[in-house]
Amino acid sequence: MSASPAEVPLLIDGELVKSRTTQWRDVVNPATQEVVARVPFATPEEIGRAVASAKRAYETWRNTGQGTRMRIMLRLQQLLREHTGRLAELITREHGKTLPDAEGEVGRGLEVVEHACAITTLQLGEYAENAAGGIDVYTLVQPLGVCAGITAFNFPVMLPCFMFPIAVSCGNTFVLKPSEQDPSSTMLLAQLALEAGLPPGVLNVVHGGPDAANALCEHPDVKAVSFIGSTRVGTEIYRRASNAGKRCQAMMGAKNHCVILPDADRDAALDHLVGAAFGAAGQRCMAASVAVFVGQARDWLPDLVERARQLKVNAGTDRQADLGPLVSKQARQRVESLIQKGVEEGAELLLDGRNVAVPGYPDGNFVGPTIFAGVRQDMTIYREEIFGPVLCVAAVDTLEQAVAFVNANPNGNGVALFTQDGGAARYFQNNIDVGQVGINIPIPVPVAWFSFTGSRGSKLGDLGPNGKQAVQFWTQTKTVTARWSSHGRGVNTTIAMK
Repeated sequence: MSASPAEVPLLIDGELVKSRTTQWRDVVNPATQEVVARVPFATPEEIGRAVASAKRAYETWRNTGQGTRMRIMLRLQQLLREHTGRLAELITREHGKTLPDAEGEVGRGLEVVEHACAITTLQLGEYAENAAGGIDVYTLVQPLGVCAGITAFNFPVMLPCFMFPIAVSCGNTFVLKPSEQDPSSTMLLAQLALEAGLPPGVLNVVHGGPDAANALCEHPDVKAVSFIGSTRVGTEIYRRASNAGKRCQAMMGAKNHCVILPDADRDAALDHLVGAAFGAAGQRCMAASVAVFVGQARDWLPDLVERARQLKVNAGTDRQADLGPLVSKQARQRVESLIQKGVEEGAELLLDGRNVAVPGYPDGNFVGPTIFAGVRQDMTIYREEIFGPVLCVAAVDTLEQAVAFVNANPNGNGVALFTQDGGAARYFQNNIDVGQVGINIPIPVPVAWFSFTGSRGSKLGDLGPNGKQAVQFWTQTKTVTARWSSHGRGVNTTIAMK
């Protein structure tokens, strides 16, 4: 008799807590449909307890020395290195992405933790002596209080790392609501943060759906909310949080373009495009979902199709696989329906990934690489974020037309240009209205010490995760203007900093 699937706990006040909810959701291995865990939808009382714990912890944590906070992050980054394999296994089991891709995800999350280790310099204020006669003016960069993060399923380790490490390093406390679809790796990450030395209440984790997210957005003790997910949900999160008087950042949907000029390195451009379009089965907010071939580069299309055809689809545990299954049956059904919609609206289906057969995994949520040519801007497959291994291909005559084509799309998450012409690259980066630009880089997510800078329809809020903007988002500035006419007395011969 097989063992019952594990129940995912809540993390409240430094303890793993079994939820008292009556509402549970199965966590399913997308390659096999095996139920691998059960996740609770936390009750309002449990969410309230998590926020209350964070509020209590804030009173002492905010005054903890920066050096102490830094050393906890140093310990956490070491623990992440030691547990990368286990984290990746959990990601693959519940999300479906390949093990090498999952390991890469942990590595990108680790980058943010490493950046947080520099909090002693990131959180510096400014000082002006004698701004006026005998008057000094200086700024204090202080934490906000209790903060919250709401993350999507597609990066269950990296996206929480985009939030809480910087937030708690700045002196805030945190309540995290990860995706209910693949929570186990997130829970392991949180436990590692406690092992690294975060005191009880500094990091709490609750699970649930829209009700849990709404509760965090509207709780009077939560001061800031960070969200990464779909445009529909992100818009609602931003509205609720803003109406409740909180600062909010919402990283949302995308339709990322890859523009290929005829002078580009053909092999490099096509290989990068295939990887960016179909890696993680297209379940990345920065996936290259539209290719724009300029001029004679359109002749490379048959080569593109052949390269995509050679990709291996299998369970994520196969290290030789290029892409695994979609996260759920519902996701597969949605992607396949959009493929059919593309056919019905007149796009040319050059490669059909529906009905792909994966030996040994007859029940997996697999969709193979799919390519449409002749895609117009009014087609559903162009207007909607498919979030699957589907690449839309368009062709234009000039770089200027390509820029206009991309800028007409309402989203502004990421864009890439492949060329060997420096002048063309400079024209592109100067005129493109997209927040993150890759030059011969297909997925231009910057390193952690630069901010994630999606724009337009892909982002709400003026500050993004990571880099300097993250520190600004998770802190508030207090300006002090001071004049002192008396001075302390006494001799002090020690160097103790107490």
